[in-house]
Amino acid sequence: MKSPPLSLLAVIGVAALASWGWRGHVASRDAAQLARHAQPGDIRMISSETCGWCTAARRWMADEGIPFRECFIERDAQCRADYEALGAVGTPTLVVRGQRVIGFDRARLLDILK
Repeated sequence: MKSPPLSLLAVIGVAALASWGWRGHVASRDAAQLARHAQPGDIRMISSETCGWCTAARRWMADEGIPFRECFIERDAQCRADYEALGAVGTPTLVVRGQRVIGFDRARLLDILK
């Protein structure tokens, strides 16, 4: 089996780096807008202790200075009841100004907060 030509590998590498850089730019832009629009109490994140997406969302929002409250369905009976009442199907489930957002969707958060 022949290996791909070096030029093809170079193109793939450049495309991967460009994509990584663009995602970082978009995340940074979203962070600035969310931090500008979010007020304390606007965002509540319902999490699970074993949820990797919850950990990533928590770290990102904390690192970017976006105010949010968090509860864990395994530790807090009211949190679990709220999760079930929302008809949530996974974590993180965010409640942003009263609207349910399943999963961490920066664009959806911005739409609600604007």
